[in-house]
Amino acid sequence: MFTLADRTTFLGLCVALGIGLLVGAERERRKDTSPTRNAAGIRTFSVAAMLGAISVLLGGGMVTAVTALIVGAGALVAYQRTHDQNPGLTTEFALLLTCLLGGFAIRNPVLAAAVGVVLALLLAERYRIHHFVRNVLTEQELSDIIFFSAMALIVLPLAPDRYMGPFDALNPHALVLLVVLVMAISALGYVAMRSLGARYGLPLAGFASGFVSSTATIYSMGERASRQESVMSGAVAGALFSSVATMIQMAVVIGMVQSSLLIALMLPLIFGGVAAGGYGLIFFMTKMPPSGGEDRELDVGRAFDLKMAALFAALIGLIVLGTAGLNAWLGARGMLLGAALTGLIDAHATAASAASLTAANKISIDQAIGPILVGLTTNTMMKAVVAFKSGGTRYAAHIVPGLALMIIAVWLGAWVGN
Repeated sequence: MFTLADRTTFLGLCVALGIGLLVGAERERRKDTSPTRNAAGIRTFSVAAMLGAISVLLGGGMVTAVTALIVGAGALVAYQRTHDQNPGLTTEFALLLTCLLGGFAIRNPVLAAAVGVVLALLLAERYRIHHFVRNVLTEQELSDIIFFSAMALIVLPLAPDRYMGPFDALNPHALVLLVVLVMAISALGYVAMRSLGARYGLPLAGFASGFVSSTATIYSMGERASRQESVMSGAVAGALFSSVATMIQMAVVIGMVQSSLLIALMLPLIFGGVAAGGYGLIFFMTKMPPSGGEDRELDVGRAFDLKMAALFAALIGLIVLGTAGLNAWLGARGMLLGAALTGLIDAHATAASAASLTAANKISIDQAIGPILVGLTTNTMMKAVVAFKSGGTRYAAHIVPGLALMIIAVWLGAWVGN
């Protein structure tokens, strides 16, 4: 009978062998396209992975280090013999990494398998990767990617995640997260517009980004439309489609917490989603840029604008600070006031809190509907302010009627439902 330890060890050995076979198979197929036939193949990679696994089982860190040195030395010798015909070091480094992954599979087979698959993909897709970096990716785009990575992976983790400042209302981590979020949404719109054009790219990006933050999406679309008016209709469609995503996400949030409340709010959410989607569809269908050469020559600009993203976060921060001061001055005046203030930032938070209170039998379903609708209304008002701030009068003139139509439809659905 296998014990639990035996089964874990056996699983690790199988994963190690699988990694070696997978990466080795890819390298084996490359032999025919390589200038030399001396490159390591499926057997060498499989043996290297098993060596790494066995070294961990035999003696842990010291034995693994010695094994890695031996494999690395062998790869170095092979490189010295073939570097005149094939100066790349990819196979040699892949062999060493496969050995280490084999050892890692004994301790964490799932993560080792995932890294092994990524390694195989990097090796298999080398031509596409080279083509993308050399011929598709521009210098400015590469710079933007590096800058975004620095913001997301360095600045964001270092930002203090605690409330501070007047009324303890400002959270630096949350504000930096907003900056990163706006940059990411803007970059998504950039990629979609470059790939599909303004006609399809911006509406699709707007809908997808709406599940992250509809307010940030409206801001990002407005910023892009203000730079280039030819994409105005696509940006408006994307902004309104993001509100459709808000309705869908709110339904999911409420349904997960309290399904009975979702049934009561089904008509308002459906009415609001249909109104926003229908209004956005008008711009998508009737005011699209031409599909000929003009669309292909569209100036997509930069992936994101750090200054505009920072201004958005600052705007949100000022509103949070103002609402916190108002709340401290007036005190608690019931759920409607709290829902209105919370809705300025996030309508989903209001919906989730009301649904949670309903699920805990603290309030009835009828008592929960009002705060949710009020929060959604103030959130829509916030979107209108953001639209004017980011895209100017012309963008806001297109967006605000759609937002007004949406919120009227929401309240109409609530009235019909009652």
